[in-house]
Amino acid sequence: MAAHADFLILWVGGTASAFGAQIRFLALPLTAILVLDATPLQLGILAAVGSAPALILGLGVGVWVDRRRKRPVMVASALVRAVLILAIPIAAVLQVLRIEHLYGVAFGVGVINLFYSVANRSLLPSLVDRDDLVEANSKLEVGLSASLVAGPGTAGALTRLFTAPAALIADAVTSVVSALAIWTIRAPEPQPETSQRRGNLIDEARQGLSLIGGNSVLLAIAGVAGGLAIFNAMFEIGWFLYITRRLEVDPLSLTLMISISSIGSLLGASVAERVIRWAGTGRTIVVGVVMAGLSDLATPLIGGPFTGVVIVLTSAMFFFGIGVAIYSVSQVSLRQAITPLRLQGRMNGVMNALQVGLVPVGALTGGVLGETIGIRPTMFLSAGGEIAAVIWLLVTPVWALRELPEVADG
Repeated sequence: MAAHADFLILWVGGTASAFGAQIRFLALPLTAILVLDATPLQLGILAAVGSAPALILGLGVGVWVDRRRKRPVMVASALVRAVLILAIPIAAVLQVLRIEHLYGVAFGVGVINLFYSVANRSLLPSLVDRDDLVEANSKLEVGLSASLVAGPGTAGALTRLFTAPAALIADAVTSVVSALAIWTIRAPEPQPETSQRRGNLIDEARQGLSLIGGNSVLLAIAGVAGGLAIFNAMFEIGWFLYITRRLEVDPLSLTLMISISSIGSLLGASVAERVIRWAGTGRTIVVGVVMAGLSDLATPLIGGPFTGVVIVLTSAMFFFGIGVAIYSVSQVSLRQAITPLRLQGRMNGVMNALQVGLVPVGALTGGVLGETIGIRPTMFLSAGGEIAAVIWLLVTPVWALRELPEVADG
């Protein structure tokens, strides 16, 4: 599988897309702050509108993707995303850029990313053998982790050398690169369901929900995904304020810590396949969740001299990256292996709705709790919630799974 040409092309396309997303992650809010002097409320809205499409449209997009070949969906999505992103630097050059433009682009990119992500996850099982899913997802996660290491620094350098809106041009270029790479994939895809076999949209959406609700393994993964999305978003609301105000970590130290800690994600993705072989699929998912939760739990416990704070905080972020990476590889491989090809889009649509769409819910909850009980207690509560998410795994057959199970009926 490692030399499979089509998979390598998919890897290049996905890594280019992820690299651009990391540039956008920093350059878009910096455009709002540095160019438009955005208020905290406006920044909150900007963050929320990008995640909203996953919650609103996730299942419907899953049905739509199941009805079509995945590669053209990914190509079209990447090209449309490039056009949307370029609207910001063009408006900035013309001096007509407004915060409403950023809202519109963030929402539009959120919609497009939903189509791209669901199609991407659904395409992989048709490109590689079932026994190669773990190796394939490990390699895809390595590309994503590499973008986490290089993307923020690139965005910062481009913003410093040019402007934040100009940095978004690099994001648009990576989208075009992704589209061109995906277009060159030549492996035939399975024929989508014909119109004679299709039901209406609601019936097909229910079929996807029934698949997850009727399978204890998929239901457990969905429960963990939703729990982690909410509690991690709650945690991150207070994280930046806590480490900058309470721990007095300066921006330069923070940037260096993020760059170093991102190597943890790269390491986790690199060793995920070996960990799964050693511990089994189910236990690896549990280990990843617990490691991430314990790493977050360490943050509100940190105190003392500044050097010690930086070392402990960087270590916590490093191990968080490892935990998230091995969790991601193992649970994605498991859900792909157990889902019929014709239902991959619906399954991934539901999971995307949980993983991305519930982020605003967690962020809002974290903001309210931070105002009422304080930032530090909220961080303790959030990290505890992340760890408690493993209950879904311990009370279902997931914990005992060593090998990828057979495809579920559906």
